[in-house]
Amino acid sequence: MTTTQVTLVQIDNYGPWTVTPEPRREMDLQTMQSRLFADVAQFVGSRDGYAFFTRFDNMVAVTNGLDDRDHERLQATIRNRYPVTISLGVSVAERPIDALEDATGRIQAAGSAQDHSRTEVLAGEYVDVPGDDDLSIAHFDVNDATGKYTDQLNEFDSFIRIEQGYAALMKHLREEHGALSFFVGGDNIISVCPDMAEADYRAAIDHVGEAAGVDFKVGVGRGRSAHEAGFAAKHALEDCRYEGTTVEFASPPAITE
Repeated sequence: MTTTQVTLVQIDNYGPWTVTPEPRREMDLQTMQSRLFADVAQFVGSRDGYAFFTRFDNMVAVTNGLDDRDHERLQATIRNRYPVTISLGVSVAERPIDALEDATGRIQAAGSAQDHSRTEVLAGEYVDVPGDDDLSIAHFDVNDATGKYTDQLNEFDSFIRIEQGYAALMKHLREEHGALSFFVGGDNIISVCPDMAEADYRAAIDHVGEAAGVDFKVGVGRGRSAHEAGFAAKHALEDCRYEGTTVEFASPPAITE
């Protein structure tokens, strides 16, 4: 059974700030958003977690191993370096989507994202005793993306094809299994998953192939932290490339047919 700790990172009162006292230059906003995400990712990553940018004003992190003190330090880091603050909702569940739902509710209960009086909320619960295989991470990769897209199409059309595959995959895994999937650049997608069998991953890949015409392979890893599970998934993905297979587990899957 998986135990996933998810942190929702939400910039406080960001929308109104972007137009106060007048609309700010778009590239200044893009630069600040990317730097803020980089700092969140570095902070979480230095503690073996994963962070994903989603919409930039909202970010999702997998934070097994981080406690309330770590989250307070993250808030202080952003407060000291940026003209905005962040609120954090934290929750734990077997299915990642359930943890995110609860984490979101904890922030929403404290006020709107555009409420100027809601500042640096920190509300949630944390994993009590981390287990060696609490997290399941799947690393998906498009088959021959360079040959099919990068070396054949212009960048925008390549981007459309990859994004269509990503959209089909993340929707399927969320609806069928309660997994959270994130595009991480190039042709790579990282999914934070509950316990899933090999057949479940094959079904997801088949669905995306039929729905979007994009073919994936996937490596799956387990671990105490997102880094540990994700690194195992990377090795399993290399096994796919070497063996020419579609699904590989870094260790025997928890669920068997």
